[in-house]
Amino acid sequence: MNSIYQEIIIDHYKNPRNFGQLKKYDKKTLVSNPFCGDKMEMTICFTGNKIKDIKFKGIGCAISQASASMLTEYVKNKKKNQLVKLDKNFILKILKIELSPLRLKCALLPLEALKKITK
Repeated sequence: MNSIYQEIIIDHYKNPRNFGQLKKYDKKTLVSNPFCGDKMEMTICFTGNKIKDIKFKGIGCAISQASASMLTEYVKNKKKNQLVKLDKNFILKILKIELSPLRLKCALLPLEALKKITK
């Protein structure tokens, strides 16, 4: 793994973007990964069909927290129909690292929350 990408993941883990809970939100969801114990809550606020704001909080490994931080940064101001294309390959592309099957579940937890909350 390239050390620059490790540093980016560690930065997002230690200084997560969009961490917390929105005071006013349209939807809220909670997801968990029973294999590792990661838990994540996501709140979202829409303006029409566009994501106005999004936050996450919870406990988890560096991979799940960094993935959530990077994903929430990406989806702000996107329309719901733009989220349909987001999948496992997208998450791997933003993380820029190879993951074992168990770590992949960690990385995909925020995407699971996002898909659930934007239905």
